Amino acid sequence: MMFAPFLLAFVLHAQDSVHVRGVARDTTLAVVSTPAGGALRADVVLPLIGGSVSAMTTGRWKIDAPGVSLTLVDGVPFATTKDGLIPLAAAPILRNGALLLPLQVLADIVPRIGNRVVWDAESRELRAFRNLGKNANATPPAAPVALVAPAAPRTPEPRAARTPAAAAASTPARSAAPSPRHRLIVVDAGHGGVDPGMHGPIGQRTSLYEKDITLAVAKRLAHELEGRGVGVVMTRTSDTLIALGDRGKIANQAKGDLFISIHVNAANLSWKDPGAARGFETYFLAEAKTEDERRVARMENEVVRFESSGDPALEGGIGFILKDMAQNEQLRESSDLAETIQSRLKRIHPGPSRGVKQAGFMVLVTAFMPSVLVEIGFGTNPAEAAYISGEAGQHAIASAVADAAMEYLGRYERRVTGISTLQDPPK
Repeated sequence: MMFAPFLLAFVLHAQDSVHVRGVARDTTLAVVSTPAGGALRADVVLPLIGGSVSAMTTGRWKIDAPGVSLTLVDGVPFATTKDGLIPLAAAPILRNGALLLPLQVLADIVPRIGNRVVWDAESRELRAFRNLGKNANATPPAAPVALVAPAAPRTPEPRAARTPAAAAASTPARSAAPSPRHRLIVVDAGHGGVDPGMHGPIGQRTSLYEKDITLAVAKRLAHELEGRGVGVVMTRTSDTLIALGDRGKIANQAKGDLFISIHVNAANLSWKDPGAARGFETYFLAEAKTEDERRVARMENEVVRFESSGDPALEGGIGFILKDMAQNEQLRESSDLAETIQSRLKRIHPGPSRGVKQAGFMVLVTAFMPSVLVEIGFGTNPAEAAYISGEAGQHAIASAVADAAMEYLGRYERRVTGISTLQDPPK
């Protein structure tokens, strides 16, 4: 997982260990190596510090530690607390039936939110106290060093104010150009888990599921953006269901500048020749103007039937939100981003451009930033299904969307400040 805004202060390898001064005994635990960095078994370390771990549903876990209660989802780089979402530098992983906790959870989040656990980075020691605050002798070391830099608290802003242009306008001028990594793009892989999305192609044995294609392309897009010097957050990095309303919230918590949701289109079986439908299109959030735009929105919004706790206020409030957005700046910025993506895709995609469109996508409603949904092709068309499933096609699509995002960000920075800190992609 590429998580640029939250850089690890150091890297722990498989041979490393962490000393735990627990509430009952002291011990040393070996750090488990994962692709995203070091981790500890939750069922081993949490009881030592007076906590516990319990499975809620498949892939969802409740973590209790002194003064802290978190919900984690296997493969999702965010923790849920009573106060909202917290970005993680790495996602928790389920391995051989045991939940592996990223070290950040124990060395940063638990000490920062709770009140009876501290992390001493110099000695690599996790210290738990029976009743910190009432026991004068149980004083944590001054200014313990965290594994990651904690995110600054964020107060939600009005929707219109969360455009990149508004953000740039509110930033004081600097004498030196800022680092090009000051931008963050949230990449959303549509569907996942029990929601497979569309399947195809028509007339053939099913070989394509939307959730698999969107995740593969989203990972490639994240890699392309990182290579262009932009920070990336992914709403999911594995085959996991994320609620539509939570995807935008993840983007807001991470303070994203752009939100890009990747999807695969499907033909209406009532069309004259549905298997022949081809092409790509990019949507932004606004009231649908055509029946086909409404059809695509209905198809992508159907995921709510898989969600264990839907948000009736979100579902019922889309019409109000769309009307409220009608004249604001975010709609214009999202439209501009969609046009830029569509223009870049025209250069590489074998299918026809179906244009920039608008509809009431629930996944875009809660993202308070320029947001688009990209339908990268028709999985119901055999030739297009092969293109979006292949390595070459996925690379071309990811590269084109990344170039479009960079072009858009560079253009708006020049529009607002007269300069751009981002390198322009090839024209």
